[in-house]
Amino acid sequence: MFKDPVHHSVYVQDATIWKLINTPEFQRLRRIRQLGTTYLTFHGAEHSRFSHSLGVYEITRKIIDQFERNRYKDWPQEEKLVSLCASLLHDVGHGPFSHAIEHVFQTDHEKWTCDIITGDTSIHRVLREVGEDFPGKVADVIRKTYGKPIVVSLVSSQMDADRMDYLLRDAYFTGVNYGSFDLDRILRVLRPYQGAIVVKESGMHAVEAYLMARYQMYWQVYFHPVTRSSDILLRQIFRRAGELYREGYRFGFLLPPLRQLFEGSLTVEGYLSLDDALVQAAFGQWIHEEDRLLSDLCRRFQNRRLYKYITLESLDETFLDRLRKEWVEIGLHPEYHLEMDTPVDLPYDLYKPGTEPDVKEKPPILLLDEKERVSEISARSEIIRSIAGLHQGKYYIYYPEEELRARASRLKPETRELLNLQ
Repeated sequence: MFKDPVHHSVYVQDATIWKLINTPEFQRLRRIRQLGTTYLTFHGAEHSRFSHSLGVYEITRKIIDQFERNRYKDWPQEEKLVSLCASLLHDVGHGPFSHAIEHVFQTDHEKWTCDIITGDTSIHRVLREVGEDFPGKVADVIRKTYGKPIVVSLVSSQMDADRMDYLLRDAYFTGVNYGSFDLDRILRVLRPYQGAIVVKESGMHAVEAYLMARYQMYWQVYFHPVTRSSDILLRQIFRRAGELYREGYRFGFLLPPLRQLFEGSLTVEGYLSLDDALVQAAFGQWIHEEDRLLSDLCRRFQNRRLYKYITLESLDETFLDRLRKEWVEIGLHPEYHLEMDTPVDLPYDLYKPGTEPDVKEKPPILLLDEKERVSEISARSEIIRSIAGLHQGKYYIYYPEEELRARASRLKPETRELLNLQ
């Protein structure tokens, strides 16, 4: 049993799960922050992907235990272990500040997860003890290609164990109340039905609260403009370092896994050696690099000297081109000292009857009424219809305020007014 601040206790009842937790690849998740750079905005957000992965496993275990306790005939009991293993391992392929690395280097944490599960790793060897084909089964659940969609939906759907844990966990560690919802109630009203997981109709309001919590967490925490500013700096550091490497620049400090990352030749072994500590050690050393741009970006990130931002209701390329030209005229780098950001998320993706869902698409939330009729939840809930497809259409422009303030006299009056540099 693990003590957990969100679920109170996480119970391990299978030897395979215990062995997986104790593999080096899973223990590495202790060194990967769950929320990337969010700790620079919400100082409590230091929790790891290790604790989140245990939480996803625990929610999945509770769901399956409820199915088996009530002897629901539509739950295939032989799928229990593969479901638990996939839940536990679903994030094992995340890298340090993973979404920034993915964006810059065109990598995919789900692909790395499957490579770790099926490659020459301790995780693979533990899974093979169950059966020769068992690692492939677990990887197929992660890929969303497993033959039984009910198993995939436990880990990847619009109301899966992954989302339910990270909302509660991230709200707890960021110190906000936005992510609160009644998890126990939702778990009680879930049912296996005709190859899918459905929600008993009486639980609709608990699901509404869950989706509202998700909506609030995205706009108040995940898309917080200060966090976006730190993400921008992080991406720019990786982008600049990659450019310098391709140009033949001689780094004063460059560990082999980062060299492989820049070359696009990362092996599973090299990828697994990347964690938050290694990357931030590199940033600390790159502050002393001769390249002034890389040095400045790393110093900003390490010392939390983030870019300032302004909010605009609309934006066009002509306006951005004008700003870029002005940046060049005053001696700033338009690709690094000016960034436009438009965060977008759908709190709930409406299911469109008659369309064939993409393999990456999250299955809809289905309600089951007393007459065993199934309907997609937005057909029954006005609240969900009102927030489905809802965007906050704002644009953010990020820039180094002190650099512009020092050059304010050379900026056009309208630019000074726009950036509050009067």
